[in-house]
Amino acid sequence: MPDFNKILTPGNIDDGEVNAIIDIPEGSSLKIEYDRAHGIFMLDRVEPNVFPKPVNYGFIPQTKDTDGDELDVLMICHEPIPTGTLIQGKVIGIFNFEDDGEMDYKIVCVPADDRNTGDSIHSLDDVSMRWKQKIEFHFAHYKDLKKPGTTKVLGWGSVEEAKKVIHECIERFKTEGFSK
Repeated sequence: MPDFNKILTPGNIDDGEVNAIIDIPEGSSLKIEYDRAHGIFMLDRVEPNVFPKPVNYGFIPQTKDTDGDELDVLMICHEPIPTGTLIQGKVIGIFNFEDDGEMDYKIVCVPADDRNTGDSIHSLDDVSMRWKQKIEFHFAHYKDLKKPGTTKVLGWGSVEEAKKVIHECIERFKTEGFSK
């Protein structure tokens, strides 16, 4: 399997489009991560099955978040997307989150060509309040059985805020790269 950080770009950020690779399909309790040193996806751990991912979870190549990994993506789709799938996503906002005292941003996207919804989702205002509550609940509590109190939901942000964070993470990747 190739190194996604070498063969893919982050996407056309200024137009609100990103390339995203899915790690964990919606509904899975398997914590699957891309192992860039070996160019494969690996099972990092099995999470308690009371906390399956409420959304498809992935990353944007050629980015580096403040936690030292690629910038995370929450990809909204009407069904689970398999591990390793490349998706052109449309940025609709950002979920601000703290994990073990470190910022751990999550860019919220939908597939750029979503004929199921008629491409009707353009921002977080187009997503239900219940969906946002489920995301907040999941990330506020998914570590409670092992490390209670180590996660903190900090709210939601706009498409422009998301683009700003993506650009910062692209610059961090360019200047720091990955040591692991």
